[in-house]
Amino acid sequence: MAWNWKAFHLPTLTRPRKNISNPNNAFDAEGLTKLTQETERRRRERNEVEQDVEVAVREKNRDALSRKLEIEQQEAFMTLEQEQQVKTRTAEQNAKIAAFEAERRREAEQTRILAERQIQETEIDREQAVRSRKVEAEREVRIKEIEQQQVTEIANQTKSIAIAAKSEQQSQAEARANLALAEAVSAQQNVETTRQTAEADRAKQVALIAAAQDAETKAVELTVRAKAEKEAAEMQAAAIVELAEATRKKGLAEAEAQRALNDAINVLSDEQTSLKFKLALLQALPAVIEKSVEPMKAIDGIKIIQVDGLNRGGATGDANTGNVGGGNLAEQALSAALSYRTQAPLIDSLLNEIGVSGGSLAALTSSLSSTTPVEEKAE
Repeated sequence: MAWNWKAFHLPTLTRPRKNISNPNNAFDAEGLTKLTQETERRRRERNEVEQDVEVAVREKNRDALSRKLEIEQQEAFMTLEQEQQVKTRTAEQNAKIAAFEAERRREAEQTRILAERQIQETEIDREQAVRSRKVEAEREVRIKEIEQQQVTEIANQTKSIAIAAKSEQQSQAEARANLALAEAVSAQQNVETTRQTAEADRAKQVALIAAAQDAETKAVELTVRAKAEKEAAEMQAAAIVELAEATRKKGLAEAEAQRALNDAINVLSDEQTSLKFKLALLQALPAVIEKSVEPMKAIDGIKIIQVDGLNRGGATGDANTGNVGGGNLAEQALSAALSYRTQAPLIDSLLNEIGVSGGSLAALTSSLSSTTPVEEKAE
């Protein structure tokens, strides 16, 4: 007897059927509970396995994708680096090629310019030689024509003179002979004029050629001069820098000297400082007085009316008083003029600083007379 395993289902033997179980039966209820627990446990395990497998698959996919992206990034970087190296090498090669071509073009241009210059010089020399030969040939032809013409004219004139000599009018023959001689001299002068004209034309052509050569020489001189001026400008700039440095050092030295002078002035005593001030004031005093008495230029005149004779008794007293206080007429006139000084208080104060009173002529002279013995004593 053979078993048919295809018609046999194993779970039907181990798994109880829920539809035939009685939940009210303790045995069935316990079986249903165990069955439910086992079913749920297996479902959880299967779910965990499925989730773990899915997580593992997704992590693997993520790692694979990350690795793939990293490889693609490295490949892209390598491609860009290779392209950059190719571009750099290509640019360097192009630069070298351009520099080489530029150098070749420059050499070719220099060769062309040199060849053109040589051709121009050769052409100028050839034209000069042609002009010289042409002028010389024309001059020789002209001289020969003039000489031939002169010989012919002289022969004709000689023949005329011979015929005239045989005539009865000797005087007229002599006159014609003299005229022929004059014409011969004139012809000779014409020959000389033609020769000088030819020489002038030749000198003109030579001058033109020399002017062309001189222009080319001047062009070269201008180039050399420009280079020399550039070098001179650079040297001048260096000299200016050195001059500025020397000026700066000189300024520092002068400032140091001024500082030392100021320090020396600061350590002077009060008497020495006062003496320096008075000496400076004495030096500036003439200019100060000159400026202060400028209003006196507008005074046309000063009139002094003396009335001492009206009262002889009082006149004596007034005269004596005037002699004591105001002085004579000249002193009174000068004192009156001094009253017109501008900024008189300031000037009197400056004069008082050096021991001089400038209010009047008497005060001024008394100050001078009082200071004179002191000076003599000091001497």
